[in-house]
Amino acid sequence: MNSLSTRRYEMLVRVRDFGVTHAALFPPSRLGAQAFAAVGGAVAALSDHAASQFSGRGSAREGTVSKAVAREALRDDLEAILRTARALALDMPGIDDKFRPPRGTGDQTVLHAARAFARDAAPLAADFIKHDMPEDFLDDLQNDIKELEEAMRDHEAGKDTHVAARAGIESAIDAGLDAVRRLDAIVPNRLRNDATTLALWERARHVEYRSSKGKNETVPPEATPIAAAAAGAAAVSGTVV
Repeated sequence: MNSLSTRRYEMLVRVRDFGVTHAALFPPSRLGAQAFAAVGGAVAALSDHAASQFSGRGSAREGTVSKAVAREALRDDLEAILRTARALALDMPGIDDKFRPPRGTGDQTVLHAARAFARDAAPLAADFIKHDMPEDFLDDLQNDIKELEEAMRDHEAGKDTHVAARAGIESAIDAGLDAVRRLDAIVPNRLRNDATTLALWERARHVEYRSSKGKNETVPPEATPIAAAAAGAAAVSGTVV
């Protein structure tokens, strides 16, 4: 989660806890209790999505490293075949034309070249081996192709997990903020004669935002949408409006 999402999450946790502490003031059959339950559900969903996002980011980074290792191994295979093909061309002129270095550095480009090398080298395997290529060089090539393909899939899967988690975080935050907006009416109405508990509510549902000068500022919980927008001008507002 980014910093704004984190601050909103922390606010939702405080609101949830306020609802738990003061549950006796909001009977289960009433809308207030239902709104607090919605906030609790949003907090639980945010926790799960945040963990998935962290895991996905780590998997994507791991996939990037794995891709680099697999790509380098595959390039070493291609270089050995290219080098040997030039030697084969001394006895079979033009044979080296089948083995051209890949144009470009992208993973798919390297894979396309590797598959072509595997296909074209197979009928000439004995000749390659006569030039001291390993007897299982074609098996090694296929294995390295597979390693790069798997690393690419793992990398993309990690990115997909991260993107899905980010969408889930946004959805959960929206649901939680909607519930808090409802509580912004219910709680003050319920606590109109209890200034102490109402102050605790205002503290719970407060969100800080960072101004354009990098200084932490606040928007009062009771701020209207117009007031909050004015207070957050030239900044990313973290208040619930």
